[in-house]
This record gives sequence, C-alpha cells and structure tokens, in this order.
Amino acid sequence: MADAGCSTVFDWTVELENVVIDFFAENPRLWNHRRKDYYTREKRAQLLKYLCAQLSTYQQGSKLTASKRKPYTGLESEDPNQLFDDTSFGTPYGVSQPPQPGHWGSWGHGGPTGNVYVGGPRPSEQAFNVPAFLSDPMTNPMTNMAMAYGSTLASQGKEAMEKNIDKYMSVNKLKYYFAVDTVYVGKKLGILLFPFMHKDWEICYEKDTSVAPRADVNAPDLYIPCMAFITYILLSGIALGMQNRFSPEVLGIQASSALIWLVIETLAVLLSLYIVTVRTDLTTFDLVAYAGYKYVGMILSITTGLLFGSRAYYGMLAWCSFALIWFLIRTLRLKILADVAAEGCMVHSGKNQLRMYLTAAVACVQPLFMYWLSYQLVR
Repeated sequence: MADAGCSTVFDWTVELENVVIDFFAENPRLWNHRRKDYYTREKRAQLLKYLCAQLSTYQQGSKLTASKRKPYTGLESEDPNQLFDDTSFGTPYGVSQPPQPGHWGSWGHGGPTGNVYVGGPRPSEQAFNVPAFLSDPMTNPMTNMAMAYGSTLASQGKEAMEKNIDKYMSVNKLKYYFAVDTVYVGKKLGILLFPFMHKDWEICYEKDTSVAPRADVNAPDLYIPCMAFITYILLSGIALGMQNRFSPEVLGIQASSALIWLVIETLAVLLSLYIVTVRTDLTTFDLVAYAGYKYVGMILSITTGLLFGSRAYYGMLAWCSFALIWFLIRTLRLKILADVAAEGCMVHSGKNQLRMYLTAAVACVQPLFMYWLSYQLVR
C-alpha cells in the first residue's frame, strides 16, 4: 500500500481481509501478469489508492448500505487489446452480479464510483461449491439403484449369451481342445514332422471319454492349428512384402481363402462320413484340428523357400506332405474303422473299402491344399 501512496495503518480483521481479497478478485489486472494492463504502473496505482480509501472508510465505521454497484476498474474504457474476458474467478472481467439476499453478504457505498463487498462467502469460494451427491456418489440412493439394475442386466445378458452359444457348440467341449501344455506342443510338433518314429497311436480314454490333450499326445487339439493359422497369415504378409505385393486387401484375401478352404474341407468330410454311414466318435472340432495341422508344414515350407529359394521350398513341402499323410492315415483309421475293429471282422466288404478310401482321400488331399495356399508366396 505504501507504493500506492497510502499511509493509513489498518487494524486487520476478517471482514477487512475479505474486502481486500474480493477487490483483487474483481481486478485481475493487479495480479494477472498475462494481461497487458498488468504492466501499466499508473493504472495499478490508481486502483490501489481506491482500495486504500475503501479500507479507510470501512475501518472508520461507516455504514455500508446494500445496493447494486459496478466494480471500480480505474479505467476510462476497456483495454482494446483484450480479446477475451477473464473468467478465472467465476465473474467475467469488468462485469458484476448483484448479491443474493442472505447468501453472499452485502454491498456498501465506499468510493467515488462503486461499492465494496463485505461479509459472507466470497464469490470465488461460491463458484467451487459441489453438491453432496456429486462429491460422494456412492451415498446417493439413485446411484446404488442404477448399479444394482446394471449388474442384473449384465448377469441376464451373460446367461442369455451362454444359452445361445450352447445351442450350437459347447463351451466346455471347446475348452477341452485347448487344454495343452508346453510338453504336449513339443511332442505333437515332433510327431507331425517325424510320424515314422512314433509307435503308439492309440487314444487314451477315461470313463468313455478321451483324456485332455496334455495327458495324451495322440489326442487332437485346436491350439496348434490356431497358432499355426495365425503364423501363416503373418508369414504371408512378410512374403508379400518381400515381393513388393503387400497390401491389406491382398493379405485379407489370403486369410479369407485359407479359412474358406478349411470350412469347405471340413463340411466335405462330414458329408462323406454321413453318406458312407460311418459310426465314429469324430466330432467337427476333431476334423478342424486334423485339417489345421497342415499349416505347420506350410509354415516350414514357406520359411525354407524365403531363406533358400524355390527348390528348398519344394523339397520341404514334399517332406511335410508325406509326413502329414502318414500321420493322418495312422490317426484317422483308428477313428473311422473303430467299429469294424471292435467287432474283430476286417472283411473286405464294400462299406469297409469305402471307409478306407475315405481315410486315404482325407489324408492325400492335404498336400494339394498346402501347395495351393503357399506356392504364390515363394517366387
């Protein structure tokens, strides 16, 4: 205050401090260094002189009468360079609002052109008052009701989804095909690549149900086919990029073709089993698993071709194709010819020959799909 020419010694009280705080809140040019008029010393000194006069009047015990007022700004006109109003304290720059009775205190005469706000919560404090139900939403009964209703809807939706899924496939049966571990995956890959070294092809059963794949290496699984299919798509993208033919559309066509051929192959085998009237425990998931094992050989063939050329690709493709044929014949003949073997009469009848032909056809068609889906990736 001394810099503004005010020599009065004030007896500071809470009311007097409120007067000072509200005056600075209404005149941000006194403290906001981002305003251009903050650096105008004459205007700031004029405001501080006015504040000193207000404080002196209030301290002398003058009665302050409530009335509407326009806060003193100490300026003849607004700053022409001011683009936006300062609303950091809830009230636009240069604009005042009349007090609410019994809410913000009172306004009193105290200066040449305006009034001074005295008592009550300050406008800057009033702007940040938050309703109780917003500060603690969990205490609001409507919030608890909405949460309870939402959880009920979620549980009902989950039950409905599970019922609809169970109409077409059993989730528990699907989990069975992914019950694998690292040991199983390693052994299974070895059998797929070197089936000639494997001796025991019988599938283990427990209470008329086959055991989980991690407990029986001969059991079919969907983990290896799924991972091999995803790896095949990624490897296709790499191969297309090396040939400067990559685009999202081409990669999408490659993935769609592989998936569509897998579906067609599975449906064809199911139809053939129905026509031949084979009584077998082969499920749709089993057929998808056996058909998906070819992606393992395709991955090795494509990788070999990218690293060592087309001749190496054809050599690896021939090996993987022969190994897959051997694996499928040894595995599927126990499934398709299971009822005949159980009766102990391997008679060369027409139906038995059809079953053997079907087994050989399913195995021998795999190399054709392997070549068709991979040859264009190695050039």
